[in-house]
Amino acid sequence: MNKFRVALSGDFCKPDGSRAYPDFDLRPLEADPHVEYLYIEADGEISPKHIEHFDSLILLGLKFTRNSIHLNQRLAVVARFGVGYDNVDVEACTQAGIALVITPDAVRRPVAVGILTLMLSLTTKLMIKDTLTRQGPDGFRQKAAHMGVGLMGKTLGSIGVGNIGAEMFRLAKPLDMNFIAHDPYVDISVPRSLGIRMVDLETLFREADILAINCPLTDETRYLVNAERLALMKPTAYLINTARGPIIDQKALVEVLSQNRIAGAGLDVLEKEPPDAEDPILKLDNVILAPHALSWTDQGFAGIGEADISAVLDVMHGREPVGIVNREVSKHEAWRRKLALYRQRFGD
Repeated sequence: MNKFRVALSGDFCKPDGSRAYPDFDLRPLEADPHVEYLYIEADGEISPKHIEHFDSLILLGLKFTRNSIHLNQRLAVVARFGVGYDNVDVEACTQAGIALVITPDAVRRPVAVGILTLMLSLTTKLMIKDTLTRQGPDGFRQKAAHMGVGLMGKTLGSIGVGNIGAEMFRLAKPLDMNFIAHDPYVDISVPRSLGIRMVDLETLFREADILAINCPLTDETRYLVNAERLALMKPTAYLINTARGPIIDQKALVEVLSQNRIAGAGLDVLEKEPPDAEDPILKLDNVILAPHALSWTDQGFAGIGEADISAVLDVMHGREPVGIVNREVSKHEAWRRKLALYRQRFGD
């Protein structure tokens, strides 16, 4: 093992091979004489041959499944570029002694800002007013019919009070809103410190004027936002999703929006990405859409990249990195053996 080899998923590159995201600073890898990194080309899913000779993988949008793991078990860490990991088979990683790492500290501010962007755009009727302005005098004459909604005293709700949900409430504090949330796993000290009233799901849907989804996609949360719960929302309420598309039953949401049973929605994520050209969600004028990239900023990508590289270099030095999802891997013999080997080879 002459070098610690780092694989970067090929979707970090443009079709011509140039870097797609220059704000992802690779200089810390380039500056370390013990490190070698390469981009690996894959069609949707990483295969064993792609990672056979690598110690770590920094993963963007490709899938890493049970079938991706090579029998040589050299790979030690999958560093996901962000916080969502529904494209990674966590159980398979644990069984193979591979740590899955995410970057919550780097993501929470950009995503929280994205939520507020959608909330403010929806309530000020920004998209409609942009369209009216481009129509010239005819559009200006219609502006009185599109009055915005003030936020003071309104209720901001969240499904989830993790890193992103908590940051959303922190940023919204000066808006003088009421805060409610539902999260069965939260450390109660967090909502208490932010003035958030914890409620059950049904109460959350009934009372929120703006409801944001801030939970991961799991078997438990898939279609958590369904027709029955959407029916509980106020006709003046807005729904915002920057988490994962399948948390919402999109067919049910389209029906609610098309019938104006809620005021609108802001979606950075969809059930199918990219959507079909004929997807009815694309034809609605009371929804703001973004291509799962609202939080993609220069600062966001720089922070995520820095966190992933830090995790990879920690592993190279035989240290457990920050942000491990599958904490039980720390007890796995293969994982401990890899860390010991790296510590011996590259030092602490």
